Order: sequence, then structure tokens, then C-alpha cells
Amino acid sequence: MRLSLVLLFLSAAPLRAQTPETGPRQFTLSNGMTLIVQPDRRAPTVAHMLWVRVGAMDEVDGTTGVAHVLEHMMFKGTPSLKPGEFSRRVAAIGGRENAFTSRDATAYHQQVPAEHLEAVMRLEADRFENNRWDDEEFRREIEVIKEERRQRVEESPRARMFEQMTATIYTAAPYRRPVIGWMSDLEAMTPDDVRAFHRRWYVPGNAAVVIAGDVDVDRVRTMAEAIYGRIPARPLPVRKPREEPVQQGPKQVEYRAASEQAVVALAWQVPRMKDPSSRDPDTQDALALTVLAALLDGYQGSRLERRLVQGEGRDGQRVADGASASYGLMGRGPQLFMMTAVPAKGVTPDAAANALKDELARIAREGVGDAELRRVLTQWTASEIYKLDSVFNQARELGQYWINDMPINSSAVLLQRLREVTPDQVQSVARRHFSADRLTTGVLVPDPARRNGSARKPAAAQPSRH
Repeated sequence: MRLSLVLLFLSAAPLRAQTPETGPRQFTLSNGMTLIVQPDRRAPTVAHMLWVRVGAMDEVDGTTGVAHVLEHMMFKGTPSLKPGEFSRRVAAIGGRENAFTSRDATAYHQQVPAEHLEAVMRLEADRFENNRWDDEEFRREIEVIKEERRQRVEESPRARMFEQMTATIYTAAPYRRPVIGWMSDLEAMTPDDVRAFHRRWYVPGNAAVVIAGDVDVDRVRTMAEAIYGRIPARPLPVRKPREEPVQQGPKQVEYRAASEQAVVALAWQVPRMKDPSSRDPDTQDALALTVLAALLDGYQGSRLERRLVQGEGRDGQRVADGASASYGLMGRGPQLFMMTAVPAKGVTPDAAANALKDELARIAREGVGDAELRRVLTQWTASEIYKLDSVFNQARELGQYWINDMPINSSAVLLQRLREVTPDQVQSVARRHFSADRLTTGVLVPDPARRNGSARKPAAAQPSRH
């Protein structure tokens, strides 16, 4: 994740100390469903989220995109709700709602006045257990999803390049599949594919209800048991390990498309964090890699901005119109450290790629100063902590930790551990984790000859907001 998102999950840098009364509480309902409650009484509003630990990584070849398709179909009714009625009822009580699918999870969320929490809990429990729709409803919605793929991926040369690059990076890990699915799989998908995915994965033991806002913990627990706890427990499917083999040599993707500018991306497979409180080597390195990404691209005027975009230290010669660095930190699957650049006019993709590598090599060779490191950490806190005033962000953070099987106090531990990262640790990961053997390079090559073939006729269906 980009570092602006990393800090979204660091809720325990609160400006006021948490107590047992204000900190999050976690419970297990009688059917195995998890309940997490975070009281925040500063405003009479509440965020309600239902997280299901299933995403694109749980799909199989031939039905890629089915987790995202099911997310759409969850808005299409139950025996007691007509298609679209869920959204209309949330709007009628002054709330807003939506959903999202990622590689790791699917989440449904509403934010409503606190007095209407029970109403949205009943709506969400109903569709979790009783999602129903006819085949014609599916046929209409799959056309919407196919159009969404066209607009987000197929009409974007950059998106297509990154999709191909991701499919090249991973050999066995399911992260190689696009969340929205391959178009051929969407075209071949059937209503029963989606219904079977719902039956398999939408079971109480694979879901968590996360509530943040102006609530009483005991009252919420009682309501959750009555509303969600009555859903019959069912066995959770067995997940088989799909470990990514160690990359033993460089990979490269050259994607030619009708694009105005080239793009170069470098990705290395690196360790991920499994528990921020752990002192194991992978977690130690993951924390240092997070700080390394921030030093390169975590604040205004960062190293990549100054040296590649502004030309500082290069006799004023700009290498890139834009440059970035990001690191995944945590997830259910393997994580990447990625650097990208849009070469400036007259600069080749190879030169831009070498400039990115030079910045890593500079840190590996010279290290970083303690003052620079502290400045980055201070800027993080100052620029990101205000997001925690949002009850939605608090709920999203807690759900992310649950998805990754981490304790609900992980944000406090994570921020403290990040503050403990030393310049020597940053220099060490820069030296050890960026070999050519672990590198995948992706290059978007502008090819004017392909421009005429990129157009298509407009489709009748339009993407929905879900």
C-alpha cells in the first residue's frame, strides 16, 4: 500500500490516550462470527461494516472476478428486499453506503445516525444470509461489470501494463489474478458460479462485523447476538497454501500501447509483516521497508521528488515527470516494494529505471541521517493522524487488522515499532532486498501505430457505483 494508506491504519497514535472504555473490544458471537466495537462519542454517528475474509485471492482460474461480481449482486435483493431496496432504505434514514472488493477481502459499509444502527444491522444480516436474485438480474449486472473493466482497465494503457506486470511477477500466488477478473472469465461466468461462491465463503465464521461511533458496547453486543448470531453456523472451507516460489532471476514486461508517455515500474518481492509485535526478522525488515518507502516518497519534497523530478544533485537535469515508491507491508499474500517513474521528455525508460535504482543504491551505500528519519516520522503523524477523526476510517482500520489475523491493538504497536526503526535498519534492508534476481521490470512503450486499434464502440451498460 502507499504510505498515505499505511498511516490510515495507524489508529493508535490517537491524540488522546485510549482507556478500556474508549478502546476497541472484540467478541465472538455464538455462531462464530466476530464482532469488533470501537466507541467514539464525539458525534452522534456510527460506521457499520461487514467484512468477509474472501477476495480475489480465493478465486480459481476460470471464474476470476467472481468475488467482485458477488459484491455487486449483494445489492440485488433478498426474499424480503427488491433489487436496489437496500440502498433506498439506507438513504431514507439519512445514511450512505457502498462496498469494495480487494485481493484479500470483501467489505460492505454504511454510515448512519447512531439511532439507526439496528436498522442497518438487520439489513446487512439479511443479505449476508439470504442474498437472492434471478438470472436476468445477473445478466444485466454482468454487462455493467464488463463495462467497468473496459473503462478502468482496457481503455487505460497504464492499467493494462500493470495488470500484465502483476501476472508476470507471481507464479503460484493468487495475487497474479486481477480483482475485477479477466474479461474472458466475466463473459463465461454463470449465475450459479456466483451463487456457489456465496454459499462457500459467506459463512459466519468467515465474517466480522465492525462498528465504530457513538455506541454502547454492551448494547451493541446484545443486538449483534440477536441479529447476526442467529444466522446458522456452517463449516468454513479449508484453505490450501499457495506459496510463491522464490524468484531466481529478473523478469521483464514490455507492453506496447497507444500512450502519450512511457512508464517504467520496478517491483521486488520482499517480506511482509504478519504481526507488528513480533521480533522475527521478516517483521523487522517489513518495518524498515515501510520507512524506506517513506524516505523515498512519503512526504512533499521527498528524495524521489527532489532528485528525479526537480533534478536536484543532477545539475538540474530532470529525469522524470513523476516518480513514486510504495510498499505493501501487510496482506494475506506476498508483498512488493515498487518504484515507478514517468520519464521526462528525452529520457529513455532505461535511464529512468537506472535513476530509481540509483536512489536505492545511494541509501544502501550512504545510509540516512537520524534527523531525516525523525522528520519523516513527525510528518507522518502530523499529516495523517487527523484521518482518525473519521469513524469510517476507524472501522476500516480495525477490519483490515482482522482480515490479516492481527490483534485489534495492532495500530498502537505498529506506530510504536515504526518509531523504533533506526537508520542502520533502513540501510540494511536497502542493501539486502533489491537484487536483480528478485526484480520484475515493467515498461509501457508508447506505440502510435496501435492508436487506431484502441477505439471501441460505446456500450449501452454503465458501471454502477458499487
